[in-house]
Amino acid sequence: MITELNERSREIFRHIVEAYVETGEPIGSRTLSRRLGTALSPATIRNVMADLEDAGLLAAPHTSAGRIPTEAGLRLFVNGLLEIGGLSAEERASIDSQCAATGRSLAQALGEATAALSGLSRCAGLVIAPKLDRSLKHIEFVPLGPGRALVVMVTEDGMVENRVIDVPLGMPPANLVTAGNYLNARLTGRNLEEVRGVIERELEAHRAQLDTLTSRVVAAGLAVWAGSENDRDGQLIVRGQANLLGDVTAIEDLERIRALFQALEAKEAMAKLLDAANLADGVQIFIGAESNLFSVAGCSVIIAPYIDKQERIVGAIGVIGPTRINYARIIPLVDYTAKVIGRLIG
Repeated sequence: MITELNERSREIFRHIVEAYVETGEPIGSRTLSRRLGTALSPATIRNVMADLEDAGLLAAPHTSAGRIPTEAGLRLFVNGLLEIGGLSAEERASIDSQCAATGRSLAQALGEATAALSGLSRCAGLVIAPKLDRSLKHIEFVPLGPGRALVVMVTEDGMVENRVIDVPLGMPPANLVTAGNYLNARLTGRNLEEVRGVIERELEAHRAQLDTLTSRVVAAGLAVWAGSENDRDGQLIVRGQANLLGDVTAIEDLERIRALFQALEAKEAMAKLLDAANLADGVQIFIGAESNLFSVAGCSVIIAPYIDKQERIVGAIGVIGPTRINYARIIPLVDYTAKVIGRLIG
């Protein structure tokens, strides 16, 4: 459709979108005439704006007001007129430092990377953590105090996952060591589901030489590994929802953001959206009603998949913001963060 617009129409349309992204306000023909700095009169600009409105690219939010781009107009702008900028050295350094996972679990590193992306973009950041289907190398139980222990799992490719479990009160530390040794003898080269199946069959057949307390630790560890169905499909992490309140100017805006917060709590719906992004390479952009999840809230979603060292797509990271987000700046932010996380996973 962009090819159907003449050069003058494209220039006027581009300035309307850029002004809307910058201010969030409608722009009128007189303001646009001054912004263009050309010989085009407000009357000529009004005629072009009327044609763009008839084409479904602009809309008038109020009577006798200026124009703003529609969702279709924003999609046309993103696909045909958007000029993507680069990142500053400071922005790259901030993302790099937040993604460094030394001394932290993968979930913690991803959470901090998402928070950094949220802060840089001034949007809500979200990430789908990788599925825990890698082969295991080592597991250890560390006592934390009465009735609590830390499970430390290490995969063969070096990923570390830490989770806290409940253990019987008064359990001797030796039982935790025995449980770890028992599991380590059976987990090498197997992924979580395979280990779980092998050990559950042993426990059911009473072939394992473990006392009752130690068996309970093993069973608790298996439950933690398996997690919920959503955990096995990849954990969703969301940071910076409060950023979405920054541009609220009216009660109806507040209601739309409230609806979005409710959507964010629907983890299964969010995971499905990110899974859709996993099916395609590169940055994916969903504007408003293009995603059923955000049609009510009127927000845009920019997400990109990240890959492991086997070139497999294992998750996705992105941001959610108002439809007038700064696409030119945020698209490279999301793309770079996805690449950094891919290096971390690899």
